Amino acid sequence: MRKNLKEARQKAGMVQRQVAEYLGITVRSYQRLESGELLGSIQNWDALEDLFKINQRELRMEESLSEAAEKNSC
Repeated sequence: MRKNLKEARQKAGMVQRQVAEYLGITVRSYQRLESGELLGSIQNWDALEDLFKINQRELRMEESLSEAAEKNSC
């Protein structure tokens, strides 16, 4: 699961349907993108970066930034 993507969406107060509509894709496609089942197009990642104001590399990460920092501190 792409936790940073999910966290960014939730922080923005959006549901999956709203993000899917913003991207012009189906809700199921967005769910698959958020879960990591779907790679997604460059255009979609660019749009998500613009929407959430977070670098797409961070959005694509499997673990959240807080989890990564926690692992590195051990």
